[in-house]
Amino acid sequence: MTTGTTGPSASGWRGVVAPSFRGFRPAWLRGDVVAGLTVWAVLVPESLAYAGIAGVPAVVGLYATVPALVLYALLGSSRHLVVAPMSATAALSAGAVGDFGADADDYIALTAALAIAVGLVAILAGLFRLGFLASFISEPVLKGFIIGLALTIIVGQVPALLGVDKGDGSFFEKAWSVLGNVPDLDALTTAVGVGSLAVLLALRRWLAAVPGSLVVALGGVLLVWVLGLDDHGLAIVGHIDSGLPSFGLPGVGRDDFLDLLAVSVGVMLVGFAEGLGAAKTYAVKAGYDVDADRELLGLGAANLGSGLSGGMVVNGSLSKTAVNGGAGARSQVSGLTAAALTVVTLLFLTGLFEELPEASLAAIVIAAVIELVDLAALRRLWTAGAGPLVAVAPYTRRADFLAAVGALVGVLVFDTLPGLVIGIGISLLLLIARTSRPNIAELLPLAAGSGVWVDRKRHPDLAPLAGTLVVRVEGPLMFTDADFVRDRVRALVAARAAAGTPVSRVVLDGESVPGVDVTAAAMLTQLHHELEESGIRFGVARGIGQVRDVLTASGGRDEPTIFPTIDLAVAGLTGPS
Repeated sequence: MTTGTTGPSASGWRGVVAPSFRGFRPAWLRGDVVAGLTVWAVLVPESLAYAGIAGVPAVVGLYATVPALVLYALLGSSRHLVVAPMSATAALSAGAVGDFGADADDYIALTAALAIAVGLVAILAGLFRLGFLASFISEPVLKGFIIGLALTIIVGQVPALLGVDKGDGSFFEKAWSVLGNVPDLDALTTAVGVGSLAVLLALRRWLAAVPGSLVVALGGVLLVWVLGLDDHGLAIVGHIDSGLPSFGLPGVGRDDFLDLLAVSVGVMLVGFAEGLGAAKTYAVKAGYDVDADRELLGLGAANLGSGLSGGMVVNGSLSKTAVNGGAGARSQVSGLTAAALTVVTLLFLTGLFEELPEASLAAIVIAAVIELVDLAALRRLWTAGAGPLVAVAPYTRRADFLAAVGALVGVLVFDTLPGLVIGIGISLLLLIARTSRPNIAELLPLAAGSGVWVDRKRHPDLAPLAGTLVVRVEGPLMFTDADFVRDRVRALVAARAAAGTPVSRVVLDGESVPGVDVTAAAMLTQLHHELEESGIRFGVARGIGQVRDVLTASGGRDEPTIFPTIDLAVAGLTGPS
């Protein structure tokens, strides 16, 4: 992705220290500190909640947060990404560790060991520069994945917002459970939750400079203190241990760690995809680059630090990055500020967050991710496949829309990791479809002697050229599409003959063919002979260097003649064969 020039280059990231701070300006400091304060207000209660999802004590979420924020700030490439405990990877952690059937103490140790395993896998992937694998996750797939993940996060927070029981299963099962429990909603919880959400949305719309998440968090705590709402049934975060964590390896055996290492690849992939999607989203808005290899290193270091601090799996967070970006962050100073405040929280302020209403926390999360439900982007992907593409790319004109929807539906129906795999699979299938069914345009001269040849479908007013067929293959000529191209040329020749305007020469315009393999070269030679036997001369025009080289090397004396221009090809093929 090329969104600017201020990020680290793909070839030079090893020599860059703290690339997320490149281009930092002192004028950003105040805004970054305020953003860090806002992120802290969301980060602490969310980390506590996501620790519960992972099945470990609430304070483990805070143990993970500090090293994750600091180490990512030093090694990651995004100025906005907030790396911390997250719902998707917390759920995956619970599933992976739960298979061991361990007791409480071993469960905590295994959770930390999984974070270390994820960190090692991500660091190795970054050192071996495997970030290019992110290229197989296309932008439409990432968009669908992000929308699906945002919807999943929202539906997971609605029960806490309304004070109803939380369902299990897929997005639709959770949504159905919420709808079924609406008659049993708690009036006090709903008032606090919906009121908090309304305040957040109102502040975002009319007072964007005000850190709404911080206002709502502190307001919720104040309400509980003054009115004693917890005594009237309002759920609050509850007891949190204070003090800093110990640092060291968790007490996990080698065999158990190897088992965790096997499942860590999937957990890392989900965390990397979500973090990369959030990082790219805000990099585009701010006009800088993110480096996939750096993101792997940042993710790996963050998880390694978390595990060694007795924490849990962490990854780039959509919701907290949205809070960070919305609060005006310009660099990772916001992340370091949030880390420092989290240390202060562990030492002195755990009692404060014990009084935070869970409904207010749910409102903060929902407000943060709701803007990521970008349905307008899906409409744009659909629209992009209409119009002229209906004619010129009938096979794959809505490939990007299908990939996005595939990832979206996969996340909603099958959960996060399967949804991502489904989206990638659809992308690869559509890539194969694109390469096996390239658009083949019949070209006509825009005007006699102009040297400009245009697609006949885009210029229906132009009449076919007597005795001449010029075709352009819009894509590489490879084993995947060789037969399709040959059959399409045959069909066009036959159609001209059936219409009473037979051709005596066929020219293949090679200007838009970036490459050709030996299978396609053999096909062109075969087509050359076949047409010559039918009294039709065949040649290639404007073949780029690689095309000429492969044709010459594979065809010998029998390869079709290559001409520098279409006009010269038409002139050179005129006459008897």
